[in-house]
Amino acid sequence: MAAQFGRRLAKGATTTAVAALAVAALSASQAPGVTADDNGRSTATGAEASPDPTAGNGATGNSPYYTDLPPLNTPSPAPTDGSTPSISPVESEAGIPATVLDAYKKAAAELQQSKPGCNLPWQLLAAIGQVESGQARGGRVDADGTTTSKILGPQLDGNGFALIKDTDHGAYDGNSTYDSAVGPMQFIPSTWAWAGRDGNGDGVKDPNNIYDASLAAGHYLCRNNWDLSTSGGLEDAILSYNPSRHYLNTVLSWLEYYRKGTHEIPDGTGTVPGSRSDGSTGGSTPSAPSTSNPGSASPSAPGTGPTKPKPPATPPATTPPPSGGPTTPPSTPPVTPTQSVDHLEDSGTAKLTAMAGDAFSDKISTRAENAAGMGVPKVRIRFTIVGDTDATFVGGEKVATALTGASGVATAPALQAGETTGTFTVRTTLIGRTVTAPDYTATVTERVADTLVRTTTTDLTCAPSGEFAEAVQVKATYKGAVADKVAATATLITSADDATENAKGPYFKDADGKTVRTLTGLATDADGLLKLPQLYSDDTTGTFLLRITTAGGATLDVTLTVAAPTTDTSASPAPSPSPSASS
Repeated sequence: MAAQFGRRLAKGATTTAVAALAVAALSASQAPGVTADDNGRSTATGAEASPDPTAGNGATGNSPYYTDLPPLNTPSPAPTDGSTPSISPVESEAGIPATVLDAYKKAAAELQQSKPGCNLPWQLLAAIGQVESGQARGGRVDADGTTTSKILGPQLDGNGFALIKDTDHGAYDGNSTYDSAVGPMQFIPSTWAWAGRDGNGDGVKDPNNIYDASLAAGHYLCRNNWDLSTSGGLEDAILSYNPSRHYLNTVLSWLEYYRKGTHEIPDGTGTVPGSRSDGSTGGSTPSAPSTSNPGSASPSAPGTGPTKPKPPATPPATTPPPSGGPTTPPSTPPVTPTQSVDHLEDSGTAKLTAMAGDAFSDKISTRAENAAGMGVPKVRIRFTIVGDTDATFVGGEKVATALTGASGVATAPALQAGETTGTFTVRTTLIGRTVTAPDYTATVTERVADTLVRTTTTDLTCAPSGEFAEAVQVKATYKGAVADKVAATATLITSADDATENAKGPYFKDADGKTVRTLTGLATDADGLLKLPQLYSDDTTGTFLLRITTAGGATLDVTLTVAAPTTDTSASPAPSPSPSASS
């Protein structure tokens, strides 16, 4: 995928010299203090600065990378209503294959949880993925995210590249003499040995898997306590991946471009960039990996340097078929599981209801089926929460993905209700292709309690025109568990059979000191406790009731007694002794 600038320079170029001149011109345009225009394209000029001396060979061993810059036009942002965006020919160059885009977003979400201070944007992973491998060679990955053929850089034998002798016994790159950068994010084996991650949960750390490689790249960029929301931290992180100012500026151009908006395209339909930092070219259709020399890369694989061309082999003599006779039909690519899916449908999902703050007890299950109604395994389904809600999937994300099993069913992670009550929608889509799919409605109800009890058993008494010595405190539970943040009301009622507000007896005071006999807007705390304000009484004596009710119907009547202090007259003073009689 040659960018606009790259295409203009290379137009009509038929020799290696012209291509090299174009690359030289592009390199000269990337200065250390480069800035980007509104389309994310570099604008400064000057010589390339020295790379960061502490970065070493970076994650890629200084392997070649794609130098194409973004298109001049900014892509339209993806619609928020779930509809398919309208894509112009220029914008289609910048589309990101569905599984690859999903891997970037999933990795960034994980880093937001594990290393929130890093502030890693998924667009940075997309920018590096574009520069390193053209988004896994246009999204040529299977449902698990593994590239359909290996993406290998040139062997790092010191001949125009870094010298890195074999560290993995050829396990990843097929070369037991020298290492090569491997996979969509182009990790060298020695770096993958400590930076590798399992991003798709299959128990394997595979640099050829876009989920694993994206998560590894995220952790690699977030080491050393770098804050990528700052220009210094962002620059240090990118230079640590490949210590080249030209590389830095190319990545920053794509980062800015993707931040302005991008869109999802089906897997395998992306174009491969056209220009590389070593003067070679990419191409729109990658060829099959070479098997003749395990240490060398495919001619169109990222990292392939210029090689001495072999003379074309003389084709064997053939006899043309007779006129009108049968001809060999053109080969057709095999149908992938994703391409065989005709539609998605619900797979027995129960009613989705939860109380605010609780996890939903039931999960969404969706089945991918082909046109014959058979389940399609090993395709990835995306679940997206839409609507005015603060509900999330467990873990805090609004989007989740799941792989279908042998029966074609994928189960979403559990939903977690927020504090916003009402209904919301969970939308399902097939990653990599647009098919009909169900929406699910979920409902969040208010928090409730089914039991209220006082926390003490002390009698609540007061003298006329006095105040009660103890405030009323109750505890709310629901099905035996603490019922926190439950709405409640407290009213001084006329009698057990008459819940109207009493006009005399005990009362509360409002902020202005006025008499109040009904309190609303109350709520239990995190421990399910509710402590009411101080109670007072007028000069009316007698027995009164305070009724406390909660959402869900829990009710408790508390008895209040107003009586004058009693005087104990049962004890009389002892009589004075009589004087003794005189004799």
